Amino acid sequence: MKRIFLPLAAALLAATSCQTSGDAGYGWLKNAIDTSCAQLELTADEIRGTGKLPRSIHSGYEMDFLVRQLEADPATFRDSLRAMAPAEQMGTRRLCGIYDWTSGFFPGSLWYAYEITGKDELKADAIEYTELLDPIRHYTGTHDLGFMIGCSYGNALRLSPADTIKDVIVETADNLCTRFNKEIGCIRSWDFGTWNYPVIIDNMMNLELLFNASRLTGDNRYRDIATTHANTTMKCHFRPDYTCWHVVSYNNDGSVECRQTFQGKSDDSSWARGQAWAVYGYTECFRETGDSTYLHFAENIADMIMSRVKTDDAIPYWDYDAPVLPETPRDASAAAVTASGLLDLSTMSAEGEKYFGYAEKIIRSLSGSEYLAKPGENEGFILKHSTGSLHHGSEIDVPLNYADYYYLESLKKYMALKGISYSDL
Repeated sequence: MKRIFLPLAAALLAATSCQTSGDAGYGWLKNAIDTSCAQLELTADEIRGTGKLPRSIHSGYEMDFLVRQLEADPATFRDSLRAMAPAEQMGTRRLCGIYDWTSGFFPGSLWYAYEITGKDELKADAIEYTELLDPIRHYTGTHDLGFMIGCSYGNALRLSPADTIKDVIVETADNLCTRFNKEIGCIRSWDFGTWNYPVIIDNMMNLELLFNASRLTGDNRYRDIATTHANTTMKCHFRPDYTCWHVVSYNNDGSVECRQTFQGKSDDSSWARGQAWAVYGYTECFRETGDSTYLHFAENIADMIMSRVKTDDAIPYWDYDAPVLPETPRDASAAAVTASGLLDLSTMSAEGEKYFGYAEKIIRSLSGSEYLAKPGENEGFILKHSTGSLHHGSEIDVPLNYADYYYLESLKKYMALKGISYSDL
């Protein structure tokens, strides 16, 4: 089908062309960018030579708190928790190795900061930490190769192209394709647990790597696997109200074995970041294919998000069905992913202004003092108040490297749509 092109970006550019960004009151934006760059440069310097990357900070939990949030029976829940870090590590930066699923986000954040500001020192850091991930090109043990390589080498290809970068992307895409099962119609997510063939909604985010490989090689095999996965997920992962399950496991014949959660409140709840992955992923599918089926599906997910998130600042609680208590943590990472997806959707949908406005509200909230760290604080991370996996007592109300990545991506997209350059600020 034909792509739908809308004049939102042109309208925004026209609206801002008669005034400088300073006149429009973008001091908050300059502060957000400068703070982000300061945090990234601080972190890059402090972890240099470790061979590792920043993921979060070490944090703990209280059993009673988890039980209240999950509305669970402590007698049956206790054994599922992960061990906490030693007391001396609490509150310190948590690093990860290159094979961690989040390893690509810090290099990607450096690339975005360089793209926004043009600062050569950020580019040098981006190259250094991207090259650290080169061995991943040989790795087949995860579905998260898109996060790991797409966010790092994918941005490197745009901003500092080289033949070696293309080779890494294509080789990694080939490895991701080995996890595709034609009979089931999906890329397998996990290799652990008792599921027969688990697929998580997060996997929608790894399809961009395949679309990129298809463009680079002219081979539609990558694209076909991506769209098949998206179509199967569309059919099996979503409820009638366009919320999605976190995990769907398939039988060998392609029928559904079970629908569950692994990180959300319950099997029937709507885990906040899962909904964000969904709207971002299907918006990406429309951009890559021009198939309006994906556009309408993304619009329906976006409308669901906007109706379900009830917080005044549009930063969701960690699960849409979590009990709303003063202690209930937000998930800035879900908000950042949603904002980035909605900014893209705003350029494609007939209701683009609605989606742009909601994304802008999220970005402004994340750029305020409640979520944006002060330079030198927050262990060098940009955003506060994300939640990794409350269900497992892991990374609760802490900074997360992927929150920072999608926040910077959102700032970049926002500036492009508003016709703002860093030199104007």
